Amino acid sequence: MKQTDITKRLAGLGGAKWEVHLKARALAAQGRDIIELTIGEPDVPTPDALVDVAADAMRRGRTGYSDGRGEVGLRAALAERYSRTAGRRITPDQAMCFPGTQTALYAVLLGVAEAGQQVLVGDPMYATYEGVIRSSGAEMVPVPLRPENGFRIHADDIAARITPQTTAMLLTTPHNPTGSVLTRADIDAIGELAIAHDLWIISDEVYEDLTFDTSDFCSPLGRPQLADRVIVVSSISKSHAAPGFRSGWCIGPEAFTEALLPLSETMLFGNQPFIADMTEKAVREGSPVADGMKHRFAARAERLHSRLSDESQLKVHRPEAGMFAMIDVSSTGMSGTDYALHLLEHGGVAVMPGASFGETLDAWVRVALTTGDAAFDTACDRIIRHAAQLQLESA
Repeated sequence: MKQTDITKRLAGLGGAKWEVHLKARALAAQGRDIIELTIGEPDVPTPDALVDVAADAMRRGRTGYSDGRGEVGLRAALAERYSRTAGRRITPDQAMCFPGTQTALYAVLLGVAEAGQQVLVGDPMYATYEGVIRSSGAEMVPVPLRPENGFRIHADDIAARITPQTTAMLLTTPHNPTGSVLTRADIDAIGELAIAHDLWIISDEVYEDLTFDTSDFCSPLGRPQLADRVIVVSSISKSHAAPGFRSGWCIGPEAFTEALLPLSETMLFGNQPFIADMTEKAVREGSPVADGMKHRFAARAERLHSRLSDESQLKVHRPEAGMFAMIDVSSTGMSGTDYALHLLEHGGVAVMPGASFGETLDAWVRVALTTGDAAFDTACDRIIRHAAQLQLESA
């Protein structure tokens, strides 16, 4: 039977990236002692107060159809929250609600890009970015994020890849997988390019509340000169430890959200009212768990860096935010993929190959910082022993 072009464009972008993770799950199911450092999920449950709001709302009958833009109370809360952080008035009509950041990204990309156009995105990137860009029909153009620049996207590297077909750039700050955070100077330089070439800036800020104390978060939404070209996407998945509730949003110019509304309504016609009520509380009151998570993740990243630097030839990039740290495994002579498979089989630790996130990280692996301290420290022991064994075998 014939298939559509979109299925062909997305071929190979699904489970293949998660080979090591899936193999780790299979080995664990067979009884193998595997420490899983692959998936980034919060290390605490969703706060009871938020679950109670959702449950109470369902009991009160908040289970009907929703406003296509999202529930009025939630959009008002988002407008107030982003007005504070952006330092200018954001209206409820600039907010649209979706089931998670992923759906928001999908809709936004369909709203700004199409066949014959190009979207710039940093390499490495979150695993689904290539898919959401290709879904629109546009071409993804990777922009290398260089270790020597702290994995922050550099305006000169963006400028070198802009063509007449470029329509948007997709930023991630704080960044997944590297944990880098764009500075105000970075954003101003990127913004100048966007203005000069009339480009959209899509900013994925889902890790904003997990910025470590050593860094300052800055959003392009807060730069007045970019007000008519910035679209922010985010959710409560990370900040409020609620990934399974699938509650996210986009914030953009009113003309854009108005134009996007028919597409959003065609896709899903609003998010669930009872989840919107829960999200409204989350947005208005802030997160009771984000501060604890970011301090635990920062501490684990520091221990990983300190131990591997002192006890192995592996090099750790210190993240500035988020749930992950990157390890440079080039000293082993292996690619990140081969190293991850070897570590899983011979060390009992599952990590993600850097190549799952882009060509720039071919000699790196990503480590989730979300495992409890005892298991995380045991994983560090195993990684160090495995590195020593590899060094012996190569001597």
